[in-house]
Amino acid sequence: MRAIVIGTRGSALALWQANHVKATLERLHGVTVSLQIIKTVGDKILDAPLAKVGGKGLFVKELEEALLRRETDLAVHSMKDVPTEMPAGLVLTAISVREDPHDVAVTRDRRGLWEQRQGAKVGTSSLRRVCQILHRRSDFQIESLRGNVDTRLRKLDEGQYDAIVLAAAGLRRLGYGDRISETLAFDASLPAIGQGALGLECRADDAEVRALLAPLDDPASAAAVRCERAFLERLQGGCQTPIAAYAAMRGDRLEVEGLVGRVDGTEILRAGAEGPAAQPEALGIRLAEDLLGRGAAKILDEMRALNPLTAAP
Repeated sequence: MRAIVIGTRGSALALWQANHVKATLERLHGVTVSLQIIKTVGDKILDAPLAKVGGKGLFVKELEEALLRRETDLAVHSMKDVPTEMPAGLVLTAISVREDPHDVAVTRDRRGLWEQRQGAKVGTSSLRRVCQILHRRSDFQIESLRGNVDTRLRKLDEGQYDAIVLAAAGLRRLGYGDRISETLAFDASLPAIGQGALGLECRADDAEVRALLAPLDDPASAAAVRCERAFLERLQGGCQTPIAAYAAMRGDRLEVEGLVGRVDGTEILRAGAEGPAAQPEALGIRLAEDLLGRGAAKILDEMRALNPLTAAP
């Protein structure tokens, strides 16, 4: 059996995730696995919000190109960073057991996000988070926040922000769970599509690697993420538009909640749906069409007119 090369970004979180997959493959199959660090455009551009420089694909494009050039055998992604359109010749073979999907607040005074003072400075570069935060607290000053987890925490500690909002999964994986001041309920901050899950991508024609990755796929997490991604794809949305969804298994049924909103938080359209777990994509599409019919189409069209980058899924 050949040695396996994992392509990964070089951030502490990306390396944790890649090493987790490496250790699992070595334990299950006894294979030799190495990491190849690849710098993506998203890692290089840190002085602008993702919505202004191209969106989620900036964190995966170079990893996928290395796969297609056969320099690596698989790539480990945070599923929330993976565009819904996959390059020809590549496939998401496995989606891991999902870590905590919630957004969390880390604050300087350790109080909850909604307890912060009038006009508090809150750091995030996610339009999804901006929309939902301002919907509850229009007085907050939202400040752009980019960089890896360590950088974001340092900026908070230096006093640049009163609070920052991050994904629980990243903090917990890096051992920073004790920094969490408040876990934000889904009714206050619905997560990004795929948040908390890892996606393992390889070449479609690589039967050996696909077989190695098969045991790492978690059917419940995969069904939920596939539902959320179908929802996003039907809306033709990316990280340039405030779109959120979270799906979860309930027995043999899948329940999903989704939203579309305006960046300033003045309008949020929210709906839920449930259906057979065996048909996750159909459920996600049904929920998207429900929201489109309730007025989401108008919001999305206006967003695309303001920012041409939102025209692409």
